[in-house]
Amino acid sequence: MNKKPNKSSSAPEVNTQKTLHKNLDFTATEQYKLLRANLNFTIPAGIKCPIVGITSSMRGEGKSTTAVNLSYVLAESGKRVLLIDGDLRIPSIAKKMGIKSTPGLTGLLMGYEAQRLGDFKSTINENWYIMPSGELPPNPSELLGSKRMERALNALAENFDFIILDLPPVNLVSDALAVSEYITGMIVVVRQDYTEKKELEHCFRQLSLSNVKVLGCVMNESKENGKSYSRYRYKRYYKYYKYYGHDEKHRDVDME
Repeated sequence: MNKKPNKSSSAPEVNTQKTLHKNLDFTATEQYKLLRANLNFTIPAGIKCPIVGITSSMRGEGKSTTAVNLSYVLAESGKRVLLIDGDLRIPSIAKKMGIKSTPGLTGLLMGYEAQRLGDFKSTINENWYIMPSGELPPNPSELLGSKRMERALNALAENFDFIILDLPPVNLVSDALAVSEYITGMIVVVRQDYTEKKELEHCFRQLSLSNVKVLGCVMNESKENGKSYSRYRYKRYYKYYKYYGHDEKHRDVDME
């Protein structure tokens, strides 16, 4: 893979959805910046390029939007960031960002598409790169858990300060667990008044059984004083770790 991006390459303009990156309101933007700061504290020291997976227990919790916005605020801070759409079943990053779905991750892993980092450079920020899913494969879980995926992530990590990997919900398919061996840690997105407690419990048990390092939880659509601010609050994992499978005495989960 060419380590020098083609600066002359261009990409279609991003859409103007108010839920994405620079079009967010002040409150939501500040919450993503807080998430960025907290993430920097939870990443183990000495890792040159953390690879962070973003997942959830169910569909519709906002994991992809969180992945987009977290990667954007990281790039905005001066970090060189690659956002990868690792949801090879129902990808959404290309649609959200108004870019083509190919070339993408599957082409890189299968080796049938020429890949240059410049192909993925965003027009929004010079530090922000976006790799869509590519063509949908017949075996997503096997592909994400393959040695080819490990080699690809290791090669990409040589060129970036952060890699953010959008992954399918844990409770629906095994894809997020399959790739977990190759990432630094996972962030779990939880949507207030939407996520079912039993689904969240099952999600964390699956992550625990697979020895996945959970960096924290993001509360999507958190409400304050009866009003929704589309906040994305960040919670450390330890309270959840005690509740889900490690300390049965903790029967209540405080989401706030």
